[in-house]
Amino acid sequence: MKLVKYLGGPLIIAILAFICQIVDQLLGPTMPIGIGFGWIAFQAWAAYFIAGCTPKGGVKAFAAYVVGMVASIGIIAFGSALSGSLGFWAFPIAILILVVPTICTEKVELLNLTPIVFVGAGAFFAIMNYVPNASFTTGFIVETVYCLLGLALGYLTILIRGAYDAKYNS
Repeated sequence: MKLVKYLGGPLIIAILAFICQIVDQLLGPTMPIGIGFGWIAFQAWAAYFIAGCTPKGGVKAFAAYVVGMVASIGIIAFGSALSGSLGFWAFPIAILILVVPTICTEKVELLNLTPIVFVGAGAFFAIMNYVPNASFTTGFIVETVYCLLGLALGYLTILIRGAYDAKYNS
């Protein structure tokens, strides 16, 4: 493959990343808890590829993100409720108990993307731990919006790159 033909794919991805950054800068000020959540879109973009590069996989990736966010909410709420009586052990015990049903979702066809569940949970924990004034609701809204942005970018990557490759690299 000639270098010029090959560079079309990376250029397409670079343009989409450029657009993602612009959207983040425009969207950020409208979010209920600050700005700078483009990193979630980039994670979800990768999740689209992990999920198989199809719209159905994108739906599964979104569902896995939601499971991760719900699990995080449960862990934070349960750990907080236990903290008065268990102190140091409250959150480790909350995790021990709530991770079991969370991982069991892998037996449900729509939810069997455990790595993405962990990504969704990790992003939610990051928001709750490092964003001032974040609440379950605002964290859920922000992560959902940016997750959908990233999944849309994944879809567009496959759509545009597929058309490009069919035209120039076949």
